[in-house]
Amino acid sequence: MSPTDGDQIPRPRVEGDREQEILAATLEVLGDVGYDRLTMDAVAARARASKATLYRRWTNKARLVVDALHSTKTPSEVPDTGSLRGDLEQLFCGASPGDGLMDPAQVALLGSVVTAIARDADFATAWREQVVSAKRAVSHLVWERARERGEVAADADLDLLETALPGIVLHRVFVLGDEPSPELVARVIDQIVLPAATRGT
Repeated sequence: MSPTDGDQIPRPRVEGDREQEILAATLEVLGDVGYDRLTMDAVAARARASKATLYRRWTNKARLVVDALHSTKTPSEVPDTGSLRGDLEQLFCGASPGDGLMDPAQVALLGSVVTAIARDADFATAWREQVVSAKRAVSHLVWERARERGEVAADADLDLLETALPGIVLHRVFVLGDEPSPELVARVIDQIVLPAATRGT
């Protein structure tokens, strides 16, 4: 039986290497012009693809950018150094130079989407669900393990403490113009995070 005009004809999915090429092109355009000025046309041109190819996989630029951000390097394992301090350092500085908040490319990408979080509700929701939730799950496990080891006060507010380190570091980077560095992370951990977490233990 031949398809009628009302039949839904399956369209080929964008996947594999081609999908990764498009996501990489999206990150390049995002880094060049920011989220607000990024367009599907610009990404298609950078990826040498048609706009129709992009729309086969992503319904709008918010979903495309979130998938691209989600494709970037994330911790594959929860740090387990045996101490809260060590775990936080590894989580935010990475296991090797250039990881975590020490990666200028990652910090630049975050800076390029800050305004979009406030202006684009669809983007903000997808970003929190697909990108932030995975990172918070890792952070939460680090803090739960520390509590089990007796390093954190029993009545400590983990939801609040988890956000203190990235919040302070990113404020100093984006607002005050500091360079992200292991030294900055260590100062925040030693002078603010650990004293607050261990008060009362």
